[in-house]
Amino acid sequence: MAKTTLGSVDNALQLVRLLAQHRALRLSEVADLLAVAPSTAHRLLNSLRAQGFAVQETRNGPYRPGPVLREIGLAAVHRLDVRQVARPVLEQLWTQTGETVSLGVLEGREIRFVDGIESTRTVRVGNRTGVCIPAHCTAAGKAIMAVLPEAEFERRFAGRGLERRTEASIQSWPDLTRELAAIRKAGFALNVEEGESGVCAVGAAVRDATGVPVASVNVVLPSSRMPTKRVGRALAGKVVAAAGAVSAALRSGG
Repeated sequence: MAKTTLGSVDNALQLVRLLAQHRALRLSEVADLLAVAPSTAHRLLNSLRAQGFAVQETRNGPYRPGPVLREIGLAAVHRLDVRQVARPVLEQLWTQTGETVSLGVLEGREIRFVDGIESTRTVRVGNRTGVCIPAHCTAAGKAIMAVLPEAEFERRFAGRGLERRTEASIQSWPDLTRELAAIRKAGFALNVEEGESGVCAVGAAVRDATGVPVASVNVVLPSSRMPTKRVGRALAGKVVAAAGAVSAALRSGG
């Protein structure tokens, strides 16, 4: 009995490691990699899913790293600091745009800005490193929310109210659902005075080696220089390219 138990624990730990290394794994792949029967692989995956270490977004679909595995540190597994990896990309984006740039991460239902470079223009948005704002009121937050795995999105946001920061803040779930669908299609998010009057932004999600969003790269500017979403869309190409560069660096190990 003890030997069987140890074997099960060993398989479970190996499966956690495999989930940390792979973007997605199907049941048959898990069975092959662990050299176990499909029924055993299914039981292990169900156990990890029940504890939040794995998620399966669709019936018969692949299994991906769950919120618990990410929270205890997929980044730590790869020993990467997204801020360190993103810094040179932020510097390049700052040079290209002349605007304030920032790096945001999701904390609960808020976005926290963990790094940034302030514009040198006379009229500018200040560096907000350390500041937290409700995610749905920011381009940084919406960019991440739009591509969160469904299970994690539900865990963080389902059934919760939407704080109103300005007249432009999204205030209903149907409106937010439509907005997030548009962001997924476009690949970037816009914020026109939704979190603070006079402040606009363009954001795009950064994904880690598993394809999960771990941060967002953003350009933040006064509404006087982004009076319409069309102006934001013109900046979006640079922001998306920057987020893609950080994602590529994370995949390659920095």
